[in-house]
Amino acid sequence: MIREIALSAPYLGEREEELVLEVLRSGRLSLGPMIDRFEDALADRVGAPHVAAVSSGTAGLHLSVRLAGLGPGDEVITTPFSFVASANCLLYEGAVPVFADVDARTLNLDPGAVEAAVTARTKAILAVHIFGYPAELTELEAVADRHGLAIIEDGCEALGAEYRARPVGSYGHPTAFAFYPNKQITTGEGGAVAVATEDEWTLLKSLSNQGRSDSGDWLTHSHLGYNYRLDDLSAALGLAQLERLDEILALRSEVAGRYADLLASVDGVEAPLPDDADHRRSWFVYVVLLAPGIDRDDVIAQLAADGVASKPYLPSIHLQPYWRERYGAAEGLCPLAEDASARSLALPFHTGLQAEDQERVGEALARALGRL
Repeated sequence: MIREIALSAPYLGEREEELVLEVLRSGRLSLGPMIDRFEDALADRVGAPHVAAVSSGTAGLHLSVRLAGLGPGDEVITTPFSFVASANCLLYEGAVPVFADVDARTLNLDPGAVEAAVTARTKAILAVHIFGYPAELTELEAVADRHGLAIIEDGCEALGAEYRARPVGSYGHPTAFAFYPNKQITTGEGGAVAVATEDEWTLLKSLSNQGRSDSGDWLTHSHLGYNYRLDDLSAALGLAQLERLDEILALRSEVAGRYADLLASVDGVEAPLPDDADHRRSWFVYVVLLAPGIDRDDVIAQLAADGVASKPYLPSIHLQPYWRERYGAAEGLCPLAEDASARSLALPFHTGLQAEDQERVGEALARALGRL
C-alpha cells in the first residue's frame, strides 16, 4: 500500500508538552497567565504595541471589523482570491464586500484596481497577505489616505512575513493572525489581533469576552460581545511554537527552496513568486499554477493515485456557491483572480516535510503532467 504524503502537518515537540502540562497542573485553563505570556511574546515578535489572543483568525477578522466601526451598507474593498473568512467577516456586520482584482504576479490586491473601486460608500480596505506574501501596504495606504479609508490586514497566513523590512502586524492597522494546524505556528485552533493602541486592545479583550466591562465586575457587560476567548492550553502551545518560530520559518523556507529546485525542469508548472527587496514571504503553503489548458482535476486524481495529496487553492470567493446564490455573482468580475483560482494547485507542504517525500511529489507531478 502506498504511503500518502499529507498536505500539511503540525510541528510539535517537547517544549509544547512542557508548557501544556504547566497549564494543566496550574488549574488555570482559561483567562489565566499563559494568555498574557502568549500575547506579550507575539506582540514583541510582530512589532506591535499590543496583541489580543482570540479563538480563531476568523474571530480576529470579525473583531477588526468592529474596531473599524463598519456597519450596514458600508463598502469595503477586498480581494476575491482568499479564504472565505476575509469576506464573511464583513457580512457579519452588514458591510458590503467589494471585490477588486489581484496582481497576476503577487496574487495580492492590485492597488490600481482598489483605487478604481472606491465610491462614496467605501469605508475601508481589507488587504490579505495571501499565502504569506506581503501585500503592497505602501500603495494601499496611499489610496486609503486619499479617500479617508480604514485599513484592516488579514495576516492569517503571514506570521513572520516582512514588508519593506518591517513585520506584518507592525504597520498600525488591526492585523489578524491565525494558528490552525496548517499555519506556521499552531495553537490547535486560535488567532490573534495586533493593534496600535491600548484602547483598541482593551476593546478587543472586552468584545472577545462577551463584552464584559473592565470595571472588575464579572457579570457587568459594556458591549455586545462574543465568546471569542483563547484558552490557556492553546496559548501554551502557541507560546512554545513562538519560541521556535525562527527555526520553523527557516525549515519551511528550506522546504520551499527544495520544491523550487525539483520543479524547475517540470513543464507546465509555475512556481510561487520569490522574495525581493520589499517582500519577505513567510511560507504558509506551496501553491503552483498549472499552465492554461491543463486538466487540474485529472492531475489531482493522478497525484492521489501515487499517494500525494493536493488541493485547488483557492477558489475565488465571489464564485462560491453561496455567493452566487445570494448575490448573483458570475465569472468575469475579477478575471485575474479567477484565472489563478482555476490553475492553482497546493502541494504537500509543512515544516517537517522530508526531502525524499518532496522528491516523490516532484516525480509524481512530472508523471501526471507527462500523461496529459
